Amino acid sequence: MFKQTALAAATALLCLALPVSAKVSADEAAKLKTTLTPIGAERAGNAEGTIPAWEGGLTQAPPCYKGEGTRYCDPFTADQPEYTITKANMAQYADKLSEGQKAMLEKFPDSYKMPVYKTRRSAAYPQSVYDATAKNAVNAELGGGGEAMVNAIHGIPFPIPKSGVEPVWNHKVRYRGQSGQRWNSQAAVTTSGNYNLVKLREDISFPYAQDGMTPDKLNNVIIYFLQVVTEPPRLAGTITLVHETMDQVKEPRRAWQYNPGQRRIRRAPNVAYDNPGVGADGLRTNDQTDTFNGATDRYTWKIVGKQEAFIPYNAYKIHSDQYKIKDIVQRGHINQDLTRYELHRVWVVEGEVKPTTTHMYAKRRFYLDEDTWQIALVDIYDRRGALWRWQETHTIQAYDHPFNTPILETVYDLQNNRYLAQAMNNEDPENKEMPFAPSYFDPSNVQKQATK
Repeated sequence: MFKQTALAAATALLCLALPVSAKVSADEAAKLKTTLTPIGAERAGNAEGTIPAWEGGLTQAPPCYKGEGTRYCDPFTADQPEYTITKANMAQYADKLSEGQKAMLEKFPDSYKMPVYKTRRSAAYPQSVYDATAKNAVNAELGGGGEAMVNAIHGIPFPIPKSGVEPVWNHKVRYRGQSGQRWNSQAAVTTSGNYNLVKLREDISFPYAQDGMTPDKLNNVIIYFLQVVTEPPRLAGTITLVHETMDQVKEPRRAWQYNPGQRRIRRAPNVAYDNPGVGADGLRTNDQTDTFNGATDRYTWKIVGKQEAFIPYNAYKIHSDQYKIKDIVQRGHINQDLTRYELHRVWVVEGEVKPTTTHMYAKRRFYLDEDTWQIALVDIYDRRGALWRWQETHTIQAYDHPFNTPILETVYDLQNNRYLAQAMNNEDPENKEMPFAPSYFDPSNVQKQATK
């Protein structure tokens, strides 16, 4: 019996170490040049004509754009809402709404609405991303029970997904440029509509996306992330540093935090999973930054399927610097008059907590835009199976690079009538690409920055 047990354990460890097949055949990958877009979406529109065909996306800056570092202006200012979804007519569109959207329409019948605009498939990426995605399709594999990627670089790793965790990896490493800086204003809103504003500067480098990179050169790091709190004074100077790993079985996420009161940087293994995010008043877990990030090992993942859904898209209006944070953040929910929803096809993926582990969110249902692999909506359930929280991500196309990027993320607590609005920079400089040497994200350099 001892020998049998030892053999079973050794076999289990071997299975974790070996790649789990995820790559597709050359014939299937060839669809990325015919019926599918270069990153795996359906090229054709829908039968009703309400979703158009993808024709390459938005790759030219409009005349209103003044160049790198200036505000991304709206190329679709002539568009007007074609209709508005409210509680009164939501039954007509129920099959295209998430449970979180339905809950918001029910909870705020007099103020919550969804203006629906013409669908514009504006998503586009550099040719290098398309070329790399084609190679990944026939080479990329999963390892470590889904907690590692093998033979993937630069592009979408799994453009034709076969298992539930693959779309999540696509979201985590989707192309957002090679490195850059953004300002992130975060408002935790109370039931009365009051909020405390936390301002963060975030410097990010994506080694996975850099030109000429290979899996061997990565040193197992796909993302470097440095976050500095600049406001309010009680939190200012707090620094979080993360090295996100490609093989999280070989080495989990590396994380450090600098506390200005203690004047020292320490390893921070709690910067992960359902530990509370900085300055979020308990409304966001660490793995809800960028809608979802980090290890996936606490959930069992499955692809539910694809469907049409109303998701935030081309959100240039609410991103405008003509509006202040107070114009966006209101009682109950953000200012829905400034939002733009479009009908797009989405992948629906569910994650359920494994019985052998824990997470405060027992189940999450993710809706991923097929054209970008951006998670657009998340329905979040508690241990009783009740809908607890709901996430939404508003994005724009950075047409001068090109790539798709979030400009506003929300987390609504449906049970406690509070919410978090984050990733806003309406009163700050525009997001911009900025080169960083790898040494910039070394813990010793963080210590130097903190003591300047």
